[in-house]
Amino acid sequence: MVAPSSPSPLRARARLLSRLPSRPGFYFVLTGLLMALGFVLAHRLSERSGREQLSALSTERLELYASNLAAELGRHASLPSLLAIDPTLQALMLAPDDAGRRRAASQVLARVNVRAGTNQIFVADAQGQVLSASETLTPPPRLAEALVQDRNHFFAADPNTGSTDFYLLHPLRQGGRTAGVIVVRFNLAPLEATWVDLGLRSQGERILVADDQDVVIMSSVQAWKYAVLDHADPSRRQALQASARYPQSIGPDLELPASLEVHQGQQVRLPLPGMRPMLAQQRQIVPLGLRLVALSDLTEVRQRAQIAAWGGAAFGASVGLAALYLASRRRALRQLTRAQTELQQAHAQLEQLVDSRTAELRQTNDALKSQIAQRLQTEGELLQASKLAVLGQMSAGLSHEVNQPLTALRALARNSVRLLQAGRHDAVASNLQIMDDMVERMSRITRQLKSFARKADEQFVGSTSLLDCVRNALLLLEHRSRALGLLAEVDVPAGLRVRAEANRLEQVLVNLFGNAIDAMQQEGERRLIVRVVAQDEGRRALVRVQDSGGGVGEADLQRLFEPFFTTKPAGEGLGLGLVISAKIVHEFGGALRAERLEQGMSFEFDLAVETWTAAAEASNV
Repeated sequence: MVAPSSPSPLRARARLLSRLPSRPGFYFVLTGLLMALGFVLAHRLSERSGREQLSALSTERLELYASNLAAELGRHASLPSLLAIDPTLQALMLAPDDAGRRRAASQVLARVNVRAGTNQIFVADAQGQVLSASETLTPPPRLAEALVQDRNHFFAADPNTGSTDFYLLHPLRQGGRTAGVIVVRFNLAPLEATWVDLGLRSQGERILVADDQDVVIMSSVQAWKYAVLDHADPSRRQALQASARYPQSIGPDLELPASLEVHQGQQVRLPLPGMRPMLAQQRQIVPLGLRLVALSDLTEVRQRAQIAAWGGAAFGASVGLAALYLASRRRALRQLTRAQTELQQAHAQLEQLVDSRTAELRQTNDALKSQIAQRLQTEGELLQASKLAVLGQMSAGLSHEVNQPLTALRALARNSVRLLQAGRHDAVASNLQIMDDMVERMSRITRQLKSFARKADEQFVGSTSLLDCVRNALLLLEHRSRALGLLAEVDVPAGLRVRAEANRLEQVLVNLFGNAIDAMQQEGERRLIVRVVAQDEGRRALVRVQDSGGGVGEADLQRLFEPFFTTKPAGEGLGLGLVISAKIVHEFGGALRAERLEQGMSFEFDLAVETWTAAAEASNV
């Protein structure tokens, strides 16, 4: 008995189409509804997505602007307190009417003003009268108010230029009472100029800074400076003009809401000619009483939403027209299924098999792409983790490197005070020079740590000085080298520049040098040799790092570049340093190799040469 054959997919499709309405008017109505639905949905989804992306980007920039503003205002924060302990100024407060002491104090203030890059520095008495200044000036009208309110800072407009000045105040006390105040004035025009330049280059974003009176004191749009954020009636405008904080001309009302959402923002339209809808976000800088507002243009978001909406309408139209076309093919398909049943069944089975295999291949391809992306992400995280692990191993030594000079600096500072009181100015100058050298050394160490810890751009490969990278790596490990009594011999040409990214090349060298130091802990002779050999007629450079450690066995040598393999005691190594180093060298176009020596190990890798203009210079560290 022959089993009945299963219905072919083509025949099933024909039966499905036979149930569809056949009137063209139905499909025209359906097409219109699908177009309207696609238009509305695509517009809303695109606009929502665009606003979320714009809000996230604006939030990041708002934090950056706030950090820049706080850094600029805090740049001279310690200057008034330092001047308060100056003997010349203290002597002035003991005899404020002494003309000679006033002139001496003015000379000190003038020198400090030039060196610090401020606009003015002056000393005033408790009533706000100027006693001594870096230059001839008229005290700001707000000074008396600030003294009464015991404030340590305030803002005021420069009546000559219209720019915003920031004043820092520090009291001068005599016998437990406030005898005067040191005032440092500096201008925020340079920072504001960068914002203005940003506004000229990017018309889509505006930045405003308002004070506690909601008056704009800084803006990337000069026409909005000293405008009112909300609404000011005539009486309020008169009070603002009489406060001596701002120029006589107060700007227009921007009519922004009193509170704005920090993350999502709020759509606003400023009541100014030619203004389009904008997304407004704000950040409060509470200690300074400032309000930072970012306005982002929504025009591009709306244009994209319009494009997406018409795309959605086109998709709806294509679906409706496709349904109309399928309905028109209903009768033809029915006739075709009667004449070619077997052929269509075979074709349908083949099509099903191809679709199944295609889906499997697509799924496999997507899984492979996902694995590749995860691997790249993991490699990047491991690369940064390796850096942090190295920094962690160096932290104790670096703490000693910093604490020792700090202790010396404190002792020298106290000694300098006594020498200064004794009038031994030569000895004070000698102490200050020693202190400057110590600070420079600590600064050099922290700069290199900061450079080493930052996340490098893996896509950038440029011209890099090999000798600088070797010196920086040795500097990071200097405390370990000195504690071990290590002798480092560096034979690297000063004029050799290779194709590499400096930060990642330094990580390779730190890994190799650190492993060498670990390997020589128990050895009597501790020697590290770094040499460069020319290859391929000077087009490539072979970098060789040798140590006098105990080396590794033959079995361990074969596994050195395996992930998580380490010969160090438990807890002292991740087993990732050489793996990551080999990957970095490979990305530079070279290969990292290991070789056993009679005494110690040798690691070498080759790099492409950019320039090689000087002979080698050897040095012992």
